[in-house]
Amino acid sequence: MRAERKRKKKKVLWIILSIIGLFVLATGGYAYHLWNTAASTVAGIQENLKKSDKRDKDVDLNKKDPISILVMGVDERKNDRGRADTLIYMTVNPKTKTTEMVSIPRDTYTKIVGKGTMDKINHSYAFGGTQMAADTVEELLDVPVDYFVKVNMESFKDVVDTLGGITVNSTFAFSYDGHSFGTGEINLNGDQALAYTRMRKQDPKGDFGRQQRQRQVIEGIIAKGANISSITKFGDMFKVVENNMKTNMSFDDMWTMMNDYRDARQHVEQHELKGTGARINNIYYYQLDDSSLAKVKKELKDSLEQ
Repeated sequence: MRAERKRKKKKVLWIILSIIGLFVLATGGYAYHLWNTAASTVAGIQENLKKSDKRDKDVDLNKKDPISILVMGVDERKNDRGRADTLIYMTVNPKTKTTEMVSIPRDTYTKIVGKGTMDKINHSYAFGGTQMAADTVEELLDVPVDYFVKVNMESFKDVVDTLGGITVNSTFAFSYDGHSFGTGEINLNGDQALAYTRMRKQDPKGDFGRQQRQRQVIEGIIAKGANISSITKFGDMFKVVENNMKTNMSFDDMWTMMNDYRDARQHVEQHELKGTGARINNIYYYQLDDSSLAKVKKELKDSLEQ
């Protein structure tokens, strides 16, 4: 048993890439010191989030309580907090082995909690950072945000280059920011991956199509990262993570999720918030359909056993 525990601890958590996309992923045994490097990296990317008012009691990971994770993709630059142009809310239930996922369109017209105004949901981060963005998502979906992972979208470029490129399956051909993309399986370097995730206006599905391409890149990163064999690349990846990510998950939280929540990946259900585009004071917004929103709320609450 002791030998088994020792072998288990020698696994390196490919934590960072996994929580960007869906969850937490582990990879096979590499050098032991990387374990400490991973722990140190996670300690360096901590950011607090207050306990949700929509929780009567704290989540207990040891009891396998269902949890929620808000993934935020932001375009932060020097002296500019940026906006949360990617908002993905997930519920993870290890008991039912299910994960519910919904992408919130960046232009969604909603109440910005703490600001007292109606605006695009991606502005919530610009106004009040992580806390205001989380509070606004909670208000919109009527569910708690237990954990968050914030990723600077610029880091996609560095991550992909560190991995030596990734492969995605493009559903249509387009050009953007000086790059041309064909259909079918295509290989992307860092600059190409960033452009691939940013194009929106040429996509027939608009922002939904953009979100799908972002998920493709994330899945490509996970697939390539899970097969990494170079210790040097691990070191480079930790540097990218430290410079481009924030989370309120502790290293122990991630380790528990990796062990006890991984089966929830067996069934991932993706939901769409339907609505229509509208102009208010000559500004474009996406107004959600009430019945679609109500249906998604119910699915999320059921997953969280609320």
